[in-house]
Amino acid sequence: MTTPYEINRSGTLAETPQQNRVLRNTYMLLGISMVPTVLGALAGIQMGFSFFAGSPLISFLLFMGIAFGFMWGIEKNKNSGLGVALLLGFTFFMGLMLSRILQYALGFSNGGSMIALAAGGTGAIFLTLSSIAATTKRDFSGMGNFLFAGVILVLLAIVANIFFQIPALSLAISAAVVGIFSAYILYDINRIVHGGETSYVTATLAVYLDVYNVFVGLLQLIMAFTGERD
Repeated sequence: MTTPYEINRSGTLAETPQQNRVLRNTYMLLGISMVPTVLGALAGIQMGFSFFAGSPLISFLLFMGIAFGFMWGIEKNKNSGLGVALLLGFTFFMGLMLSRILQYALGFSNGGSMIALAAGGTGAIFLTLSSIAATTKRDFSGMGNFLFAGVILVLLAIVANIFFQIPALSLAISAAVVGIFSAYILYDINRIVHGGETSYVTATLAVYLDVYNVFVGLLQLIMAFTGERD
């Protein structure tokens, strides 16, 4: 029977080559996935793309349906090239969706600097937490149920705020998104290291969503507190 760890000469647990390969391939595919995301965002900005132009609730439900359709297809084909192609198609779609908030940010006089700050902050969070997750001996798998419950509460709050449009609730949602998906970075990378995820396609999808949501949440908070109109 194979195990996710091997015993080294000092008697401590050591990562297997499979874990190292999954983690390495996850990072590589994550980097590649940023290309269609940027292309989708640029295309959306050029077209003035606005997925939520109609009914906000219907648009939100449609977005969730498309996103979960992509994720189902990626998971179903995770062991083939089609899974990678679907993942890259999904990241292009998410780039299109990202273009709306980027258009809004660019409407501020300091829009470019706010986007750069959100990107830098996201990068710093990812590098810090992924490094901790990859080097610590602690297993963070127990966080899974707690984080999932947090995501459900955030989704319910988003739906509620579609109707109520409460600025304070929007800020609370953004802060919760940053906190929850930062913790998910720790959880998902640690899960790979401990052998809990053996498909780099599935792992990349999870980490991509973590990074994407942290960036969006940070940008919303930065705009709320530092946005400057002409």
